[in-house]
Amino acid sequence: MAALHLRVAPLQNPERYESLAQALAGLAGALLGQDPATLAVTIDDLPAARCWIGGQVPQRPTAQLEVSLAEGAASQAQKADFVAAAHAELARQLACGQGLQEPSYVIVCELPAADWGWGGQTQAQREAAQPRAEPAALAPPRRSVVAELVRFRTAGRR
Repeated sequence: MAALHLRVAPLQNPERYESLAQALAGLAGALLGQDPATLAVTIDDLPAARCWIGGQVPQRPTAQLEVSLAEGAASQAQKADFVAAAHAELARQLACGQGLQEPSYVIVCELPAADWGWGGQTQAQREAAQPRAEPAALAPPRRSVVAELVRFRTAGRR
């Protein structure tokens, strides 16, 4: 489960949103190991006059992507790969090869399982309700060759 919230400025063509949402969800699934069925993507666009970077209105498109996922759901390497790939995708779709106004951020927020959820249940409740896998049956201990020889000899005396 992951929630992605993208803020972009300036305003974009609304037809672009589906492509952005699909691309970002695909990256979260592939690079962060998130289930596409439980990914939620929200996109907000802002007029350039409502976005400030360094005290100035940006001259090129800018973006801030926040991804919330369960604590420990992705490794440091997975998160680094996602940040790089998401930034590149945002630049490709929003800036058309011109580059985003920097700083444009990709933020990965890890939340404890008890602090969020969906469908009225926290992630911690979902995890607790999942059936636990039974431990594999232990194989009987192997007897040493000497023990087998003693058993064989003893059995032969009867």
